[in-house]
Amino acid sequence: MSNHLITPPPELVQQWSVSSPIQPSDESWAYELFIAHQAAQWGADQELDACCEWVDWKWSGVKNRELRAARRPKPPSLKEQALTALHAVAIGVNDIREQHQDLDTIHKALEALPNE
Repeated sequence: MSNHLITPPPELVQQWSVSSPIQPSDESWAYELFIAHQAAQWGADQELDACCEWVDWKWSGVKNRELRAARRPKPPSLKEQALTALHAVAIGVNDIREQHQDLDTIHKALEALPNE
Protein backbone atom coordinates (compact mmCIF):
# COMPACT_ATOMS: atom_id res chain seq x y z
CA MET A 1 0.00 0.00 0.00
CA SER A 2 1.44 3.36 -0.89
CA ASN A 3 2.17 5.91 1.79
CA HIS A 4 0.49 9.24 1.11
CA LEU A 5 1.49 12.47 2.77
CA ILE A 6 -1.18 13.83 5.07
CA THR A 7 -0.11 17.45 4.90
CA PRO A 8 -0.24 19.50 1.71
CA PRO A 9 3.11 20.30 0.13
CA PRO A 10 4.43 23.84 0.75
CA GLU A 11 4.00 24.69 -2.95
CA LEU A 12 0.26 23.96 -2.74
CA VAL A 13 -0.11 25.97 0.47
CA GLN A 14 1.69 28.85 -1.25
CA GLN A 15 -0.64 28.53 -4.25
CA TRP A 16 -3.63 28.76 -1.90
CA SER A 17 -1.99 31.72 -0.20
CA VAL A 18 -1.56 33.57 -3.51
CA SER A 19 -5.20 32.98 -4.43
CA SER A 20 -6.38 34.23 -1.03
CA PRO A 21 -7.92 37.71 -0.80
CA ILE A 22 -5.67 38.26 2.25
CA GLN A 23 -1.99 38.27 1.35
CA PRO A 24 0.51 36.68 3.76
CA SER A 25 3.50 38.41 5.23
CA ASP A 26 6.88 36.79 5.60
CA GLU A 27 6.52 36.87 9.39
CA SER A 28 3.32 34.86 9.37
CA TRP A 29 4.24 32.31 6.67
CA ALA A 30 5.47 29.70 9.19
CA TYR A 31 2.29 30.21 11.20
CA GLU A 32 0.10 29.78 8.11
CA LEU A 33 2.00 26.67 7.05
CA PHE A 34 1.59 25.21 10.54
CA ILE A 35 -2.18 25.89 10.46
CA ALA A 36 -2.47 24.32 6.99
CA HIS A 37 -0.65 21.19 8.15
CA GLN A 38 -2.76 20.91 11.29
CA ALA A 39 -5.98 21.34 9.29
CA ALA A 40 -4.93 18.72 6.75
CA GLN A 41 -4.00 16.27 9.51
CA TRP A 42 -7.26 16.88 11.35
CA GLY A 43 -9.31 16.32 8.18
CA ALA A 44 -7.41 13.15 7.31
CA ASP A 45 -7.85 11.85 10.86
CA GLN A 46 -11.60 12.51 10.68
CA GLU A 47 -11.81 10.53 7.44
CA LEU A 48 -9.75 7.67 8.90
CA ASP A 49 -12.00 7.55 12.00
CA ALA A 50 -15.07 7.36 9.75
CA CYS A 51 -13.49 4.57 7.67
CA CYS A 52 -12.61 2.61 10.81
CA GLU A 53 -16.17 2.96 12.12
CA TRP A 54 -17.52 1.73 8.78
CA VAL A 55 -15.14 -1.24 8.77
CA ASP A 56 -16.27 -2.13 12.31
CA TRP A 57 -19.90 -1.90 11.24
CA LYS A 58 -19.52 -3.75 7.94
CA TRP A 59 -16.98 -6.41 8.85
CA SER A 60 -16.81 -6.88 12.58
CA GLY A 61 -14.02 -9.49 12.21
CA VAL A 62 -11.62 -7.00 10.60
CA LYS A 63 -9.41 -5.11 13.02
CA ASN A 64 -9.62 -1.39 12.41
CA ARG A 65 -6.28 -0.91 14.17
CA GLU A 66 -4.68 -2.65 11.16
CA LEU A 67 -6.29 -0.09 8.86
CA ARG A 68 -5.20 2.71 11.19
CA ALA A 69 -1.61 1.38 11.33
CA ALA A 70 -1.48 1.07 7.53
CA ARG A 71 -2.76 4.60 6.95
CA ARG A 72 -0.83 6.29 9.78
CA PRO A 73 2.57 4.60 9.68
CA LYS A 74 5.24 5.77 12.06
CA PRO A 75 7.63 8.27 10.49
CA PRO A 76 11.02 6.85 9.51
CA SER A 77 13.69 6.95 12.18
CA LEU A 78 16.65 9.29 11.83
CA LYS A 79 18.75 6.22 10.94
CA GLU A 80 16.30 5.24 8.16
CA GLN A 81 16.23 8.82 6.87
CA ALA A 82 20.04 8.96 6.85
CA LEU A 83 20.33 5.65 4.98
CA THR A 84 17.84 6.88 2.36
CA ALA A 85 19.74 10.16 2.08
CA LEU A 86 23.08 8.34 1.76
CA HIS A 87 21.68 6.20 -1.03
CA ALA A 88 20.40 9.30 -2.88
CA VAL A 89 23.76 11.05 -2.53
CA ALA A 90 25.65 7.92 -3.59
CA ILE A 91 23.70 7.47 -6.80
CA GLY A 92 23.54 11.20 -7.52
CA VAL A 93 19.79 11.58 -8.03
CA ASN A 94 19.44 14.91 -6.20
CA ASP A 95 19.76 18.50 -7.26
CA ILE A 96 22.01 20.76 -5.15
CA ARG A 97 19.21 21.79 -2.73
CA GLU A 98 18.17 18.19 -2.08
CA GLN A 99 21.78 17.13 -1.73
CA HIS A 100 22.32 19.74 1.01
CA GLN A 101 19.20 18.48 2.81
CA ASP A 102 20.42 14.88 2.53
CA LEU A 103 23.87 15.79 3.83
CA ASP A 104 22.24 17.65 6.73
CA THR A 105 20.18 14.54 7.56
CA ILE A 106 23.29 12.35 7.48
CA HIS A 107 25.09 14.89 9.69
CA LYS A 108 22.23 14.85 12.24
CA ALA A 109 22.29 11.05 12.32
CA LEU A 110 26.05 11.00 12.90
CA GLU A 111 25.75 13.61 15.65
CA ALA A 112 23.11 11.43 17.35
CA LEU A 113 25.53 8.49 17.62
CA PRO A 114 27.13 8.01 21.03
CA ASN A 115 30.79 8.99 21.40
CA GLU A 116 33.06 6.00 21.83
